[in-house]
Amino acid sequence: MTEARADRFVRELAELKIADPAAGRSQLWLRLGTLLLVLGPVLAVVAFLMSHSTRDPLVQRDAITLVGGAVVAAVVGAALFLRYSLTGFLRFWLARQAFDLAVFADRVNHKEVEHDGSFTASR
Repeated sequence: MTEARADRFVRELAELKIADPAAGRSQLWLRLGTLLLVLGPVLAVVAFLMSHSTRDPLVQRDAITLVGGAVVAAVVGAALFLRYSLTGFLRFWLARQAFDLAVFADRVNHKEVEHDGSFTASR
């Protein structure tokens, strides 16, 4: 019996022992990145309001420091979010490419390549 292409893909993924991205710490890092990405602008707005609600230079300098921390949090959050959101996609993409190349190699092995680049069925 011929195995369906999707069933073969699932079986070969299981043979490759690719870690399930939902089962690891990647979800935790993705959530942390999302939290930092949202928390950065919120802290910046709070610091802006804090600095404009007083004339005390010490409080205004504290607000400037808080804005610096907010920018750092947003940048780190964006980096974490991009890294861990792209990891799952690229892992699947690589497995899919490997599968498609294997299918293409199987197809080429069953055919003879002529010099002009066209394929003819071998007997």
